[in-house]
Amino acid sequence: MVKPKLWTKDFILVSTSNLFIFLTFYALLVTLPIYALQEMKAKASEAGLLVTIFLVAAIIIRPFAGQAMKRFGKRIIFFISLVIFLGSSVLYFLPDTILTLLILRFFHGIGFGMATTVCGTIVADLIPDSRRGEGMGYYIMSSNLAMVLGPFLGLTIMNQWGEGPMFTFSALFALCALAFSLFIKLPKEQVAQETKARSKESFNIKDFFELSAVRISIVAALFAIVYSSILSFVSVYAKDLGLLSVANFFFVVYAFVLLLSRPFTGKWYDRFGANVIIYPCIVCFAIGMFLLSQTTTASLFLISAALIGLGWGTLFPSFQTIAIEKAAPERRGLATATFLSIFDLGIGLGSFIIGLAAANVEFNSLYFYCSLFVLVGIAIYYLLHGKGHTVTYKKSEATY
Repeated sequence: MVKPKLWTKDFILVSTSNLFIFLTFYALLVTLPIYALQEMKAKASEAGLLVTIFLVAAIIIRPFAGQAMKRFGKRIIFFISLVIFLGSSVLYFLPDTILTLLILRFFHGIGFGMATTVCGTIVADLIPDSRRGEGMGYYIMSSNLAMVLGPFLGLTIMNQWGEGPMFTFSALFALCALAFSLFIKLPKEQVAQETKARSKESFNIKDFFELSAVRISIVAALFAIVYSSILSFVSVYAKDLGLLSVANFFFVVYAFVLLLSRPFTGKWYDRFGANVIIYPCIVCFAIGMFLLSQTTTASLFLISAALIGLGWGTLFPSFQTIAIEKAAPERRGLATATFLSIFDLGIGLGSFIIGLAAANVEFNSLYFYCSLFVLVGIAIYYLLHGKGHTVTYKKSEATY
């Protein structure tokens, strides 16, 4: 049987735009705290707020972005969000106090929250239903690649030439995101139907949240607490182990494993269902965290990165695919917004909890406890989604 086409021009454009959005995000994520501490003489707590306030703004705006897409159409909201995102990126040259920088970060977070919500909704509409798991996996991989390239480029440019060129490059990334988005074609009849429906709607909590996506979003947020320990402290942990020279390769290996596994994991999701992929990946994630807690050598450190990349790197797009699949087509925007908002809450809460724990527990013990928490996630996933999910073999997709 001939499979419906996945790699269309519009799918590639959306994924590329998403890549540049996250390149901007990750480049600034790792460099702004350094800039605030060194140039603005900010306190460590104030530097930490640069990340927190950005995520808070994204979380606040996402439900409204989902509703706005229904009312005004995806194209106009995507354009507005990227204009806000680009405008904020350009303004990083101006703040001269930590307060003004925090205000800018709030507005930048609004643009980011809107853009990532719309981007995820557009790509969900573009992916054929029979290739949903595969397509979402490839799309999420664009942000995974940015997670490797963004910090590397941001730190390299800042160390070599200073914060000015670094801000310039981050603004250019945002400009590229906007430029690629201009060539994306969306079905006109879809926007027309959404616009027509707005006059019949009254205020309701369901207009801002997709309730069918909440359960799997909670599962993702709980795993995100563990993932936040990787984002926040894996480099510090490597330094404590005397492995700082290989710390930068952690996410390189992470991304490399994603590239190798993505052609298979997404297709298996579409053929056999979510459970067949998710349960083994939870175990893989847990093993990776356990090995990280026990590592004393560079090889074991990078092996743990590979297992975490295979485990968590597969779980996240699978969870987002479930959230989208459970929603009606016209509510995919709200499903995406709900999923990302709750997920970001997990990242933000995790950063806070892990930060408190790291002050009282050694990192090897912290990552060991994280591996146990991931295993507990098997039961949480089963209760909130897995037990009601029927695993079936899709004979129509036997050509994979």
